[in-house]
Amino acid sequence: MSCITGIGLVPVVRTSSAESALLSVEAIYNGGVRAAEITMTVPGALKALEKLADRFGDKLMLGAGTVLDPETARACMLAGAQFFVTPTLKHATIEIAKRYSKVICAGALTPTEVLTAWEAGADVVKVFPANAVGGPKYIKALKGPLPQVEMIPTGGVNKETAGDFLKAGACAVAVGGELVDPKLIKSGDYDQMTVRAQEYLEVIAKARAEMAA
Repeated sequence: MSCITGIGLVPVVRTSSAESALLSVEAIYNGGVRAAEITMTVPGALKALEKLADRFGDKLMLGAGTVLDPETARACMLAGAQFFVTPTLKHATIEIAKRYSKVICAGALTPTEVLTAWEAGADVVKVFPANAVGGPKYIKALKGPLPQVEMIPTGGVNKETAGDFLKAGACAVAVGGELVDPKLIKSGDYDQMTVRAQEYLEVIAKARAEMAA
């Protein structure tokens, strides 16, 4: 978990093929980001995880996203995933991650769901969809009564809002299409994806420097 919070950014790789997922992770890695989440909606997602685990080993914090049940979590674990991200709160999925000492980011939205996920053992709570309920202001509102809960907002996070989310109390941000852009994938412009990864890291570093000042 400290690896993810240290980076401050979780790229959500939701692509239309395993090949484009692999190329996207390569591009993100080249941009300096040492974490990536492959969603289970990617065709051949498990094979993609296996290839990435072989390719990067311990150099990349490799995660599986859109994990809906413990069976999927176990399969992803065997494929090489080191952390799991769920869109919803399911206790059994948290339990299997904890059983094997893996990091789990459980999805929640309301204050009740957020606290329930945390008390169930989630290492961090994925607040989704963050943009639909107020963005950074919503994270700040949640952190008021729940300062102990580590939160990663997902949904609508971009270069303009990433810093604001961190300043509002998020321990990291998850970014999907704004970084792993379908248009860049379609055009094969993975170099631009590398540039965007670098830009996000710069935004995060700037926000943290301002917070420490």
